[in-house]
Amino acid sequence: MNLVDLVALLAVAQLVFFAVLVGRARGRYGVKAPAVTGHEGFERAYRVQMNTLELMVAFLPVLYIAAKYWPAGTVAGVGAVYLVGRLLYWRSYVAAPASRGLGFALSMFPILALLIGGIAGALRGST
Repeated sequence: MNLVDLVALLAVAQLVFFAVLVGRARGRYGVKAPAVTGHEGFERAYRVQMNTLELMVAFLPVLYIAAKYWPAGTVAGVGAVYLVGRLLYWRSYVAAPASRGLGFALSMFPILALLIGGIAGALRGST
């Protein structure tokens, strides 16, 4: 389970990193809090952070539930794909939002895989 815990902690660290980037974008583009609109560069950074937060609501529970039923190394590997997907999503969304598809897919497919794995494990009833 250490690997699963590490992936979960890295996901939280990644979200914090994206939040720091939003704060920096506020200063760079002069978007004063509590505004969430303004310069497009700020809005892109903000959307990356918010989309990541939205996905983490699903990612963290399914990560731990799947790890209850499947080998921790496998579950952590799937979770690592999510982390890479979020990085690709960030880089592509900030550069050109229309190019974010691969990063989004590499974020969503692990969540769906972990969800299906968790459901299958729970139905199978083995721990």
